[in-house]
Amino acid sequence: MKLFYCLIILVLFQNCSFDKKSGIWKNEKAIPDVDKDYLKELETLSSSNKLFDKIIPVDRNFKFKLTSVVDNFDWNDIFFKKNNNLQNFKYNDLNRILFKSKKLSRHSTSNFIMFEDGNVILSDFIGNIIVFSINQKKIITKFNFYKKKHKKINKLLNFIVENNTIYVSDNLGYLYALDYRNNKILWAKNYKVPFRSNLKLFKNKLIASNLNNSLFFFDKNNGNNLKLIPTEETIVKNQFKNNLSLDEKTLFFLNTYGSLYSIDNESMRINWFINLNQSLDLNPSNLFLGHPIINENESIIVSSNQFTYIVNKLNGSIKYKKNFSSQIKPIMLNNYLFLITKNNLLIAMDIQKGEIIYSTDINQSVAEYLNIKKKKVKFKNLMISNNKILIFLENSYVIKFSIMGNIEQVYKLPTKINSFPIFINSSMVFLNKKNKVSIID
Repeated sequence: MKLFYCLIILVLFQNCSFDKKSGIWKNEKAIPDVDKDYLKELETLSSSNKLFDKIIPVDRNFKFKLTSVVDNFDWNDIFFKKNNNLQNFKYNDLNRILFKSKKLSRHSTSNFIMFEDGNVILSDFIGNIIVFSINQKKIITKFNFYKKKHKKINKLLNFIVENNTIYVSDNLGYLYALDYRNNKILWAKNYKVPFRSNLKLFKNKLIASNLNNSLFFFDKNNGNNLKLIPTEETIVKNQFKNNLSLDEKTLFFLNTYGSLYSIDNESMRINWFINLNQSLDLNPSNLFLGHPIINENESIIVSSNQFTYIVNKLNGSIKYKKNFSSQIKPIMLNNYLFLITKNNLLIAMDIQKGEIIYSTDINQSVAEYLNIKKKKVKFKNLMISNNKILIFLENSYVIKFSIMGNIEQVYKLPTKINSFPIFINSSMVFLNKKNKVSIID
């Protein structure tokens, strides 16, 4: 009993001493000297909860070192490449219609289209996979996997293309492979739980994730499960879909709980994982919002509903955490990140230094360029072409910025855009509002 009282007295004494005598809360001079470089390193990871809203003019002497302009001919992944990143595309930029197809579907279609061997590939919400030949100017495949009992259910198809084969997962739990040249199912599986991610291919593996945040490696030749990796499940589902991004050695997986995983492509073993969910509520029902991740060079870019993270690919350490979030999927060229924030700022950032090169108000730039009152625009997509930044709007207008962040042009596309645009053979390809393939040069 005496020992118990002694411990209480000791604790009270220490508490009183900590507050009144140490001076650590009231007197900054009482803080011992700390290595300034260490403090500087901590500052790069800290960020205010206040949304970034600064206008930062570009240094006129700054010079971007961009990748070369690429003339692209295929689009086999909905996010273009395995790493989900875009390139600096070649584009004729004449804004004239080269070709317009007949109407391909009378139903609502996916935002994503793909392109392989001269064929545009798309899907609609009743489950049709449609392959339209540009050369033949006709539909060469229209395939629907589903039976009458699924007729009234909207089908959300996730797909990827390789060598004339379309691999599909859906919100009903089906996984199948379609030879679209011969209009033939190669294999089909029912895994019961809805799939909820984009798809990736690595050698003989088809990679996907389901509604429960379980990650699967399948054999792409028959659909058999090679490995299942369970991750944190969220009770309440939101609009964010699990996202996959690949490099030559590693799969990066961001789930709806906000956890980012690094997994070896060959062994299918976890290298590391971190959680980026910033909510103080750690309940599994807590929602995480974000955009598809991209990986390039040594970094992974994660834009959540609050922050943008630059993560080291090798060990998962957070290089930088910035108090802005992207409205749409950002782009990384070389070591520069380009994004549009929630408060409509166009930002260019140096990834290596963690510094903002410039920040400009898009709405204000448009108002000044057109000499009109400032209004809010609605963004659809962000791309880079001919060293120019192209911002596509929901109303089919395009805002062109120089790579230095100066507005150069605002123009309307010759037909209303519906799907996300892709660049093929120096032209822009998309579905218009009537579900017609449109090619703009």
